[in-house]
Amino acid sequence: MRQERTAIYPGTFDPLTNGHVSLIRRSRELFDRVVVAVAADTPKDPLFTLEERVRLAREAIGGSDPGIVVEPFDGLLVDYVARRGSCILLRGLRAVSDFEYEFQLALMNRRLRRDIQTVFLMTDYQWLYISSTIVKAAASLGGNIHGLVPGCVERALREKYAQGAPSGKRHA
Repeated sequence: MRQERTAIYPGTFDPLTNGHVSLIRRSRELFDRVVVAVAADTPKDPLFTLEERVRLAREAIGGSDPGIVVEPFDGLLVDYVARRGSCILLRGLRAVSDFEYEFQLALMNRRLRRDIQTVFLMTDYQWLYISSTIVKAAASLGGNIHGLVPGCVERALREKYAQGAPSGKRHA
């Protein structure tokens, strides 16, 4: 009997985009279980709290697939992956610019834990230009982000910025 293959898909998911959702759903064709691991520890200054990011990811992905689990994690990623009984880190790539950073992370993770492998999946072409940062910038200025993020995330972004959340860098 084959052992279940669990992939850990880590990120801040601030916010979760349709590109993330697409990658999660597609990864289920390759892995028995996908754990969407929402990072508590991040050098970024998240718009949403950890609890909000976990809730939004759960709501967006929903119970549509029992093989997808959303949970928070803190500490060193490779330690979390090992605690979850996995040896697979899943990462998404949009463009060549992502690759250099992701390659460095993969090598560092491999240095820290030789038994953990990083698997890269390319995003669907329709999501190549989407990032959480770009979506937040557009939303902060009242831009139309419909179709770029799940509906629950779109509503949450509108509410955050209506409450006066900092709009950050204005690149949109």
